[in-house]
Amino acid sequence: MIPVHNRLSAIPPMASLHAWFGLPFRPFFLAGAGFASLSIALWALVLSGQIQLTFYGGAYWWHLHEMLFGFSTAIVMGFLLTAVKNWTGLPGLNGWPLAGLFLLWLSARVLMIVPLPLPPAVLIALDLAFLPVGLVLLMRPIVKAQRWRNLVFLPVLTAMIAVNGIMHIAAHLGQALLAQQAAYLMVMVISVLIAIMAGRVFPMFTANGTRTRRVENLLWLERTAIGTLVLSAVVVAYPYLLPHSVALLVLMTAAVLNSWRALRWRPQVTVRTPLLWSLHLAYSLLPLSLLLFAVALLVPTFSRSLALHTLTIGTLGLMMLSMITRVSLGHTGRLLTVDWTMTLAFVAIFFAFLCRVPAAGLVANPMPWLMASAVFWCLGFTLFVLRFWRFLSTPRPDGQPG
Repeated sequence: MIPVHNRLSAIPPMASLHAWFGLPFRPFFLAGAGFASLSIALWALVLSGQIQLTFYGGAYWWHLHEMLFGFSTAIVMGFLLTAVKNWTGLPGLNGWPLAGLFLLWLSARVLMIVPLPLPPAVLIALDLAFLPVGLVLLMRPIVKAQRWRNLVFLPVLTAMIAVNGIMHIAAHLGQALLAQQAAYLMVMVISVLIAIMAGRVFPMFTANGTRTRRVENLLWLERTAIGTLVLSAVVVAYPYLLPHSVALLVLMTAAVLNSWRALRWRPQVTVRTPLLWSLHLAYSLLPLSLLLFAVALLVPTFSRSLALHTLTIGTLGLMMLSMITRVSLGHTGRLLTVDWTMTLAFVAIFFAFLCRVPAAGLVANPMPWLMASAVFWCLGFTLFVLRFWRFLSTPRPDGQPG
């Protein structure tokens, strides 16, 4: 029998190319993680004056948009289009259709950085098309298999499509406030998606990974925690749309319910398992960010940036890194354990969050803290790319499809 490492080293280029587009998690997780590192590195260099680049929409708009509709949507689509295969029992997206979807995503990322003599409408059309095409590809097997429970993702992804449209309108009109409001709304929409997925998988992941009892979710708690989080999205994006007292009540209620939810999943049993404590730590920062948004309503001088980056770096960043690590291991036929490199990656993202805290208006000179946060962020996602490049670009060692 040929050893696994010899079989992998003998894989011809076309076999590797076929493996790359075997399931959506492969290209989107690897490219998404690489783009997460590259985009923040570019943003840090531009912010510190080290380089000058002409981004579509301007540097600030580009940073907001690309972290949400470049990095985040790549991970979201890679996850959902891979998971739908398990939900429905139907073959997953692969081959040329997957390659086409990936190139649609990639072309928009490149054109926003590299100025080419193309009408802006071409770039806008490419960027706006990615989510609707992905949504159609996601819904087809769900409808065909009549797995109606998974239609919950339809309104979430539809909201993302609408927000992306608002972002481009803001870029066209030069309205920074409109772009910022849309970005806040998108962050919250992704948070709702994370909350939905966490309720589905955290109890199972925790029980299986620690060999402890599984905690059964409380239906009323799940619904109210997610429902108040949806309302919080409106409050966060448009803080003065609702009466002040109502907005505060919504944020505080969502924070309490999601904290209760997180504690019921027994994070204390995961301290020896990096693939689990990283997930639980990321989710714990969600209710913290809601509390910080509430403080910003009470104290006008309090920086909303602190609440925002608690959510974007602490929750979204760490959650996505942990999830893509777990999915990549499981779907390439490997054990659900990580070595020191990915443990370091998880710690690096958490340190990126900690370094970003003083930069949110708490120190006179935020630039060193911003640069340190960027370095830790880039380290975390670069370690993933280096560690998982071979896993994601070669066939499964057990010969199974996927």
